[in-house]
Amino acid sequence: MKTISKPLLTLFALLTLTHLSLRAQSDSAKVITSSRMIGIGGTNVLDTYLSAEHFTGTGVSFVATVERKRPHHRWSTLMEHEANLSLTHDRADSRKELEGVYNFYWGKLYNWHFLDHRLTVQAGGVANASLGFIYNTSNSNNPAQARAHLNIMPTGIASYRFCLFNKPMVARYELNLPLVGVMFSPNYGQSYYEIFNRGDYDHNVIFTTFATAPEWRQMLTLDANLTGSWALRVGYLGNYQQYKANQLKQHVYTHRFLIGFTRRFSITPRRL
Repeated sequence: MKTISKPLLTLFALLTLTHLSLRAQSDSAKVITSSRMIGIGGTNVLDTYLSAEHFTGTGVSFVATVERKRPHHRWSTLMEHEANLSLTHDRADSRKELEGVYNFYWGKLYNWHFLDHRLTVQAGGVANASLGFIYNTSNSNNPAQARAHLNIMPTGIASYRFCLFNKPMVARYELNLPLVGVMFSPNYGQSYYEIFNRGDYDHNVIFTTFATAPEWRQMLTLDANLTGSWALRVGYLGNYQQYKANQLKQHVYTHRFLIGFTRRFSITPRRL
C-alpha cells in the first residue's frame, strides 16, 4: 500500500475542521421570527364587584411575537406581548367602564415537520403573567378593580406554507388554554382600603384551574411575503377570560382584527 502523502493528510484535516466549525456555527445560530401588529375590535366586560351590568364597546391592542429556534433542533422558544385598552358602556349607555390589561407569554414548544416542511406542528406550554384594571366611571365607592394572575397554559401551534398567485404565504393558528394558576381577587363586599390600608386578608390570593378560571385564547394569521425577510401579516385574535371566585364573577372577551409586519432573520454569535 502506498503511504498517503503528508500534504494530502493536512488538506483532509483542514477540510474536516472547516466542516465541523461551519456545522457548529449553524447549530449555534438562531432563526428568529418577529412580528408587530395592531388590532381593533369589540370588547365585552362583566365584573360583579363593580356592577351587575354587562358593558360592551371597542378596544385596541398591540401584539408583539418573537419565536427563536436553532437549526437541527426540535425545541423553540416563544415570547408574546399583548396590551389591550377598551372603552365600554352599559346597555342604556349611561355608564362607562375603561378596561386595560398587559399579558406576557413565555414558553417552550416541540416542533414536528410534515409534508416536506410545509406543515409545522408545535406543542408545549407557556407561562402567562397578566396585569390590568377595570375602572367604572360612575362608582364613587370602589370605582376600580385590579386584575392580576399567573397561569400555566398548554399551547399548540400549526403553520402551513404554500404559494398563492406565485406569492409565498404562511397560515398560522395558535391556541392557548389554562391549566393551573394563581390570581388576585377581593372578596364579596371587601374594599381595597381594607386590603391595602388595613391589611385585612380575606382569601385574596386564589389558586385557579381550568374549571374555576377558564380561558380560551386563539390567534389566526396569514403572512404574505413582501421581500426575502419581510412579510405583511393580517389576522384575528380572540381572548376570552373569565373567573368565578369569592362570590364574584368577571369576564373580559376581546375580538381583534390584526394587521402588521413579520420579519425573519438569523443571528450567529461571535466566536472569540
